Parts: sequence; C-alpha cells; structure tokens
Amino acid sequence: MVTADRARSTTLAAAYGGVGLAAEPAPDEVDALTLGRRIRDRRLAAGLTLGELAAAIDRAPSQVSAIENGKREPRLSMLRTIALALGTSADELLRPDPPSERAALEIAVERAQRGPVFAALGLEPFRVAKTMSDQTLQTILALHHEIDRLHRERAATPEEARRANAQLRAEMRARDNFYPELEAKAAELLEAVGHSGGPVSHQLVADMASHLGYSLHYVGDLPHSTRSVTDKRNGRIYLPTQQSPSRDSRSPILQALASHLLGHEEPASYGDFLRQRIETNYLTAAILLPEQAAVRYLSEAKNLRRISMEELRDHFAVSYETAAHRFTNLATARLDIPVHFMKVHESGTIIKAYENDAVRFPSDALGAVEGTTVCRNWTARTVFDIEDRFSPWYQYTDTSTGTFWCTSRIEKAKEGEYSVSVGVPFEHVKWFRGRETPHRAVSTCPDESCCRRAPATLSEKWADASWPAARTPTSLLAALPTGTFPGVDQTEVYQFLEAHAPRG
Repeated sequence: MVTADRARSTTLAAAYGGVGLAAEPAPDEVDALTLGRRIRDRRLAAGLTLGELAAAIDRAPSQVSAIENGKREPRLSMLRTIALALGTSADELLRPDPPSERAALEIAVERAQRGPVFAALGLEPFRVAKTMSDQTLQTILALHHEIDRLHRERAATPEEARRANAQLRAEMRARDNFYPELEAKAAELLEAVGHSGGPVSHQLVADMASHLGYSLHYVGDLPHSTRSVTDKRNGRIYLPTQQSPSRDSRSPILQALASHLLGHEEPASYGDFLRQRIETNYLTAAILLPEQAAVRYLSEAKNLRRISMEELRDHFAVSYETAAHRFTNLATARLDIPVHFMKVHESGTIIKAYENDAVRFPSDALGAVEGTTVCRNWTARTVFDIEDRFSPWYQYTDTSTGTFWCTSRIEKAKEGEYSVSVGVPFEHVKWFRGRETPHRAVSTCPDESCCRRAPATLSEKWADASWPAARTPTSLLAALPTGTFPGVDQTEVYQFLEAHAPRG
C-alpha cells in the first residue's frame, strides 16, 4: 500500500467549513478517499474516460473505479504509473487536501457512511452521485453530525463512565496491573536526569521538566477545576501556589509530564479519559518508586517476612496511597503475591479498586465497582472506627470467597476522609508485618442480612418514625460534562492561558 509517503498525509478533520465529523475512520480509509478523488479530478481534467485511464495503466476499469471510490489503495509503483498517465506526480496525488470543495463534501459523506452512526442506524450506504446538490450533501452531513453529537452526549453519563471503568479493571487484572512499557518510560526519564538512587527529590522532578522542555510556574489563580495546566505552545506547566497537605507536591508535575511523555491526545470518550488517567498515575508512581529499586527493597522485605506499606512509603518518601498503588503494580508480577487494593470514602463508597486475588468486590449490574458501597465489616470500613489514626490497622475478614488479610490507613482530602487498603489471601499473609493481628470480622455480603439491613429491634422501633433528609451529591443529578476533559471548564482554562502567556 502507499505507506512510504503516508507520514506526510494528515487526517481530513472537517471536509466542509463548520461541519464537524464524528468517528473519523482509520487513516488508510481517509487517505484512500482523498487519493481517489484527486485521481478522478486529474483524470477528468485530462479529458480521459475511466476505460482510457485503465488501458493506459494496463488495468481493468473496475480496478480504477475501486481506486477512485476509495475502496482500494494502489501500491506505490501503480500510483506512479497512474501519475505518469495523468501527467502529474505521485507527490501531487498524495496531497492530503481534497482537490475541491465539492470533493471535500463527497469525501465527508463517504466517510460518514463508513462510520458507526450509519451502521448503528442500519442505513444502507448509497452512491454519492454528481446530480446530488451541495446543499443535499451539506444537509446529510449536518444530520450525521447532530446524531453523533446526541450519541456522545448520551454516552457522557455515569453509566458510561462506570462501564468504561469495569472494562479497564478487567484489562488491568489480565496483566496483573503491571505495565512494562510504562516501567521502561520511567527508567528512561530517570536515567536521563542522572538519578542514581534514593528518593526522587523535587529538584530532580524539576530537572525532568527542564529536560522535556518545560518550565514550572506557580500561580495563585489556577482554574478551580484543574490540578495543573500545561501550555504546550510555550513550554510551561502552571501549578498552584498552595499545595494540599495530603498531596505530594511532585505528583502534579509528574502527571503533567506523563501526558507529554505518553503522547496523550485529547480523549474522545470516557474510556480514553480513564485510560489516560490510569497510565498517568502509573507512570508517576513508577518514577517516584523506580522499579528496580522498589523490587529490590520489597524482595528483601518479603524474605524477612516484613512487607509494610508504611515502610515502603517512608523509604521512598512518598504518600501512603502512592506506596500502596506501587505495591499493587509490582506485587504479582515481581513478587508472586496476588493482591487487592481499595480506596474508600468515609461514606463507604468505593472510589477506586483493583483485584486479582479472587476477593469479591461489590458491583452493580454493569459490573462496575466504583460508586458501590463496601461491606461495613471489611477493613476499608472498620478502620474509620479506630481512634488510633497513627498506627496501621490490620484485620482478617472471612468472606464467601475465602479469608483475606488487609492493612489500611486513613488519609484526608478536601472531599473528606478516605481509607486506602491493601489486602492478600490468607496463604500470603506470611510475608507481611501485622499478620499476628487478633482483629477478625465476617462478611456475608452481598447478603443483605450482613450489614445492609438494620437490626430487627431498631427497624421495629424506627421504621415508621424516621425521615432522613439525604445529602444528595451534586454529581448525582448534574449531567456529566460532554467536553473533552470531564469536569474541566475549557473557557476558564483558555482565559487563564491567555492571561499568563508570555508577551512579545
């Protein structure tokens, strides 16, 4: 196929001014359509019939027709033969822009017919005839754009986000939450700035930014919906002057750099957005706790039967949550320990979770875990009842899928308190500090009699005499934003960048 020159081709983002196109096809389809129209345009300008061009290049007219209609892409050798017959060059035919506005319209309609909207509606493709007016084609494109917009708006719902989360969790489980390609990226960056061991300092993180062509700027008016804003045009990363005591000041910088390192583009769906967030958080943790050093430290701790999230946290000077995340990355792939991880809000709602050790998380009909309520008897909930917030909390929990040991700790954020828990099956607790804990609980969830149903004596007394006023989360009734980055006010971001961009 004509791949040698494809690097010079760019996707035709919009074929007609003001008409947006959804669900762009693969680059080879776009290239084939534009190439075909350019060949047809040159053939007509040369006064050749389809048969005459076919005879000139020693091919059947049906083959030339397929090329002109974008259904077949010629090899480079054939393209040069066609160009010679048409009195032009292969470079000219490979130009990414359509030869005319009419051709742009026709390409856009053809592209729309090959997209998911037509397929979902069960519409049969039709031939774009010369007799169709420009207005007809524009109307078709406008209708297609509106249907696609409504579809994307409908997809921007909590259900879609939860479905995407469930799919990502399944993928993470399949690879034991270990991403060797991200480990390699982290090692490459650490080597580039001369990291030779020990905790990754804030200065070293600043050196990473400089190495990648970015300068750091701390401002007091960062848009409220953002943790950082990157000005890719001027090579600047804007960060808040006031740092949350619960957050590592290095993390927002590394997260911004991670998106650059990983070549993230604007997400087209919640699935893209969530996947990028997972990759960004993973790479950030892999930089702060380098694989080689972290595995060496954890392997030694395993040999001594004293793995501890607190000691891992202190050794690498990171937050407890980052340490727990990183242990979850490495536990199975590098230490042969199956594991589960949970972050749970004080209300009992699961914020994020991961498992490959057969623990049974609560889930909804879509298979999503995030947003569901964890059992009151699990470590992630019982830890909130402990007065001693300084010492780690250990607990065994007997469940329908086995006995699990967990270690958990409370951390604070502006949204309230939340617990971060790491757990393993009973047979693997021998590697951990805290295995001697006497604390034990039993969970029969999802059986309602476990913890979701009030005790009978209390129900009899208060069932008909109580009426609580629920505190409704704002996210429950508000439509999730349909913009590129969920929750981010793009106007506010653009105004911020305009105000802070260097002048002159």
